[in-house]
Amino acid sequence: MPQWIRFEEDGLAQFGTLEGDAIHVHLGEMFGLATATGRRVPLAEIRILAPCVPSKIIALWNNFHQLAAKLNVAEPPEPLYLLKAPSSVTVPGATVERPASYTGRIVYEGELGIVIGKPCANASEDQAADAIFGYTCVNDITAGDIISRDSTFAQWVRAKSFDGFGPFGPVIATGLDPTTLVVKTVLNGDERQNYPITDMIFPPHKLVSLISQDMTLLPGDLICCGTSLGVGAMKEPENAVSVSIDGIGTLENRLVQ
Repeated sequence: MPQWIRFEEDGLAQFGTLEGDAIHVHLGEMFGLATATGRRVPLAEIRILAPCVPSKIIALWNNFHQLAAKLNVAEPPEPLYLLKAPSSVTVPGATVERPASYTGRIVYEGELGIVIGKPCANASEDQAADAIFGYTCVNDITAGDIISRDSTFAQWVRAKSFDGFGPFGPVIATGLDPTTLVVKTVLNGDERQNYPITDMIFPPHKLVSLISQDMTLLPGDLICCGTSLGVGAMKEPENAVSVSIDGIGTLENRLVQ
């Protein structure tokens, strides 16, 4: 099934489908009528962009059975989520720099991302499934020590919204069965996460349906499904992080601090 990708060529943002080491360029709208031009562009000749431009990024907390058990927290009866600033998005392969205003722990969180393909509001699970365009890899980078720094107000949005803290991609893969997917995160050559999507408390179709009861989801919106066991801090002066999901690919970024 198609893997959709955005790229920059001669200063212009374009999109197409990835096949091997080349992109089949399309015109129109990725989430609407997209028409193949017949032109192929080698990956080596372009700059890969984030695969879509979300109007909002929704990030889940406590959405995996195994992590809830390890943390000894109750599994929620409804999705617990926050909004992450779209300005945090950076491109696959980018080097993320430590924010000048923050000296604490910076945490990687390898996650599955859901990309919405059509407007979705008050949707049933079947309607939600139809609204899902595809899936992508996410590293939901977090300034861990900010969250509870103020005892009167948990600063989740601030902790996750620094510039560069929202890499995702490199593609949006369509036609996948999310129940077959496994998220793997490697930090500086060592595998730190390896967990199945089947362990989600709220699986993709149900998650989209429930969130759509609260807010209208728009084409290109990104839902970060939450992370599981193995999440941790990036401690080296320079850190290489990769998030891999079979059928989607590998998102690679570096953190310099």
